[in-house]
Amino acid sequence: MNKEIIFELDGLYREEFKIEGFRFGHGNKAACIVGASRGNEIQQMYICSQLIKTLKTLEEHGSIISNNEILVIPSINNYSINVGKRFWAIDNNDINRMFPGSPDGDTAKRIASAVFERVKGYNYGIQFTSFYMPGDFIPHVRMMETGYQSPSLANLFGTQYVLIRKPKPFDTATLNYNWQMNGTNAFSMYTNSTEQIDEKSARQAVSSVLRFLTRMGILKYNNHSGYIASVINDEDLLSVHTKSAGIYRRFKEPGDPVFHGDVIGEITDPYEGNVLDTIVSPTDGIIFFAHTAPMVMENAVIYKIIRRMHE
Repeated sequence: MNKEIIFELDGLYREEFKIEGFRFGHGNKAACIVGASRGNEIQQMYICSQLIKTLKTLEEHGSIISNNEILVIPSINNYSINVGKRFWAIDNNDINRMFPGSPDGDTAKRIASAVFERVKGYNYGIQFTSFYMPGDFIPHVRMMETGYQSPSLANLFGTQYVLIRKPKPFDTATLNYNWQMNGTNAFSMYTNSTEQIDEKSARQAVSSVLRFLTRMGILKYNNHSGYIASVINDEDLLSVHTKSAGIYRRFKEPGDPVFHGDVIGEITDPYEGNVLDTIVSPTDGIIFFAHTAPMVMENAVIYKIIRRMHE
C-alpha cells in the first residue's frame, strides 16, 4: 500500500487541508473508490476505511492480480467533517456539484479539479455517496442514464437493487456523470445510513465492492455470490408526500413490504401533540427510501416505494 497526497491547501487559521489516497497494486488503472465528498458522510468514509484495511491484507497475501492498480480516497472534504457541516466549510459549496472543476476557480472547484485529474482514466469508478434528503435506503447501486451505463456490470456487485435514473441538469457536475463522460464505468453506492455508522450495511457495501473487483478479474477473493439484482428505474418509485408540517413519526423501514391503505407514518403538532396528518401507503410495494429527520415541512417526500410490477 502506498499512501499519497491527492491535493493539499494551506490553511490560514488551522492545519493544512489534505486529501489522502491509498494505492494498492500497480499497473493498469483498474478501479478507483471515492468516499465522503460531504461533511456528514461518516458512513461513506467508514466504509472506505474498512476497504483500505481489507485491501491492505489482501495485497500482503498477493491477492491483487498482477497489472492492476486500485486507488481508494476515503474523503475529499475532511474540513467539513471536522466542523460538522455538510458542504465545504468555507463557502458552503457542494464539492460533488463542482466536477470536473477548474484549477483557476474557487476553492471547491479547485478541489474537484485536482481530485478528478487523479481519479479519471480508471476502468471502474465507485463512489459512496448520500441522498440530498435525509433518509435511509435499501442498499443499492445507482447509475445515471447517460448512454454509457451498464446495468449488467452493476449487477455484479450483488446488491438487491440497481437503480437507473435520468440525469437532471445539476447531475452534470457530479463525479459519477463526469466519470462516465470520460470513459469510466461509474457506479454510486448507497447504504442505509449517512451520519451514523451502520455496521451491517457497511459490511454489505465492503463485500459488494470486493465481489465486483473479484468478478472483474482485479482481486482473488472468496465471497458469497450476493443477490441477482432487480433493475429499477426512477419511474418505478412512487414518492409519498406530507400534507402538513410538524414532527414526523415513521412506522416503516427500508425493505418493509406495504399494502395500499397501510398506515406508514404520521405528523403531529410540535406544540400540542395532536395528529395533523396520517400517512397511508398509496400502493402495494416495498419501502425503498424512508425519511429520517424528526421534523418535516409540508409536501416533503418522506417515502419512496417500489411499486408492484402489475401496477
